Amino acid sequence: MKKKIWKKLMSVVLCGAMVFSMAGCGNTGGTNSSSEADSSAKTSSEKTDSKKTTVGFIFVGAKDDYGYNQAAYNASVAVEKHFGDQIQVLRQENVPETEEASRALEQMIQKGATVLFPTSYGHLEPAMDVAKKYPDATFFHQGGLKTMDNLGTYFGTIWQSFYLCGIAAGANTKSNKLGFVASFPIPQVLANINAFELGAKSVNPDATTSVIFTGSWSDPALQTSSANTLIDKGIDVIAQHQDSTKTIVELCEQKGVYCVGDHADASELAPNTWLTGAVWHWDDLFIDMVQTAIDGKFDGSKYDGKYRGGLKEGVVDIAPFGKSVSEDTQKKIEEEKDKMINDDYNPFSDEIKDQKGNIVCKKGQTLTIDEIESMDYLVDGVIGSTK
Repeated sequence: MKKKIWKKLMSVVLCGAMVFSMAGCGNTGGTNSSSEADSSAKTSSEKTDSKKTTVGFIFVGAKDDYGYNQAAYNASVAVEKHFGDQIQVLRQENVPETEEASRALEQMIQKGATVLFPTSYGHLEPAMDVAKKYPDATFFHQGGLKTMDNLGTYFGTIWQSFYLCGIAAGANTKSNKLGFVASFPIPQVLANINAFELGAKSVNPDATTSVIFTGSWSDPALQTSSANTLIDKGIDVIAQHQDSTKTIVELCEQKGVYCVGDHADASELAPNTWLTGAVWHWDDLFIDMVQTAIDGKFDGSKYDGKYRGGLKEGVVDIAPFGKSVSEDTQKKIEEEKDKMINDDYNPFSDEIKDQKGNIVCKKGQTLTIDEIESMDYLVDGVIGSTK
């Protein structure tokens, strides 16, 4: 009798346990099923995407800055359009030149990215740190001076464009006083300032260029105060090396001061005072770099070291002329541009002196790309200090 009671009791307990267990599984299953569905969908998506090459781009600023980031962002769009379904593109804007850049790149790699474009000068060190951890990923850094086995750098000789912009500025100034709002006194920026002054002097020997360094790639308040300081000194043409050009271009339009743009065409912001600008044409280059990575041909390619393209390669150019640039000046600029395209002229050739009167380029000499990208001086005619 006791055995029968014990069997019945155990039966009830087991049934109850099973019901409870099933109920528990049902509840957890409801949560898990959603979680598993998401996970499954994600995995499925990743499996689908794994057939594609995932390309990641990080930008230090916003995509609509009328400058540096806009030029690079637009090229990322060109890449996406060119390759279509062959690739998946990841983008992140406003990524500081800090460990945040490393995190952004790693997150993209975790999402499947195998080709990465850290597009700001200060993204180099963070990118190199990540490149060490992920040797199978390929990195194309914009403007860097150091490379690794899986990290190459690319840039353009945009100082050629600034030389041409200097011609426009030197021909249009009435005061012979030009201004330049620069970011940091690093070689690439110094080369642009120097080329601008040399271009201006080629048509106006009395032209000088006063430079102010903001210590920032894009700070509207500093840009405004710097430009106003230059204008208060009687300067009537302002050029710049800033990531975001909008603030200065619009201010020049308001103040009736001629302006020169940088990175991208911003002529629509200053219909009355725009002269021209130094601009990037990254589209074809970005497409070719991505194709090189997809084909597994990065090693030994022109991109696995320091690649530099210029007017000849179509990587840099000048923006459309404003209405104040005379036909004669336009003709002169186009002639000088053709000379550089045909390798018949380099602005950094023959005798050039720095601010202190030291000869930095001898008569009959032409500075190499490495020498230009190592500049730590300002040429004669530039007013300001790198300190």
